[in-house]
Amino acid sequence: MPRKDLLLRVEGLEKRFGGIVAVSDYTLSLGENELMGLIGPNGAGKTTVFNMLSGILKPSRGRIFLNGEEITSFSPSQTAKAGIARTFQNIRLFKDLSVLDNIKVAFHMHQGRNLFHTLCHTKKFCRTEEKIDREARGFGQMMGLGDLLDEPAKNLPYGDQRRMEIARALAARPKVLLLDEPAAGMNHQETADLMEIIRKIHSDYSMSILVVEHDMHMVMNLCRRIQVLNQGRLLAQGTPGEIQESPEVIKAYLGAPKEKTDAEC
Repeated sequence: MPRKDLLLRVEGLEKRFGGIVAVSDYTLSLGENELMGLIGPNGAGKTTVFNMLSGILKPSRGRIFLNGEEITSFSPSQTAKAGIARTFQNIRLFKDLSVLDNIKVAFHMHQGRNLFHTLCHTKKFCRTEEKIDREARGFGQMMGLGDLLDEPAKNLPYGDQRRMEIARALAARPKVLLLDEPAAGMNHQETADLMEIIRKIHSDYSMSILVVEHDMHMVMNLCRRIQVLNQGRLLAQGTPGEIQESPEVIKAYLGAPKEKTDAEC
């Protein structure tokens, strides 16, 4: 019997590309308001897992449940409406739209539009637009983009584009937020600031978050529980301390500690 507080449950997920097995027998139990990390070497299958969880790829085998409802066969839009939002390793933005309009897109996609109210600009339409504008600005402010909301997205520095993508994902009001290498390309200070933002999102919205990240300092200091993938299989999972001390993880990913030479002893 699955735990009642489980929000996202994955059973025996597998993805094959022809004769290549990218992910095999992957399981996940993500609780409500849990902040969890997913790490592993390049090519371990992390992004493939995210693509299956978000509906971009259909699993070759296995099942995905959100709030007890099976969503394995859902399309990306159905998955987003069900409550899973994500960012991408390679940023995907509407580059010629403003920062504010990029964030608003998520509201419109999530809520849909009534054709009559839209064409006639009824009072209901105007009230909805005002609410969307207000909330979109709020997400932009929270991500530190308050002074850049009218700028075209393509003019933003890389780190700010990352922040904007997270703001857009939040605008979909997800139950589960998937962050695919959110600190990629950021410097030390930008990464530190991002960690605080993710903590704030997790705290203020009681949101469950799954993070794929190569920055080990960030993962170990941010996440309460971590999974390790290696060659498409789940190698280990546990607290940051348990993962750091796991011989299998050290050998496959973190690297064995350097032995001291006679001169260093």
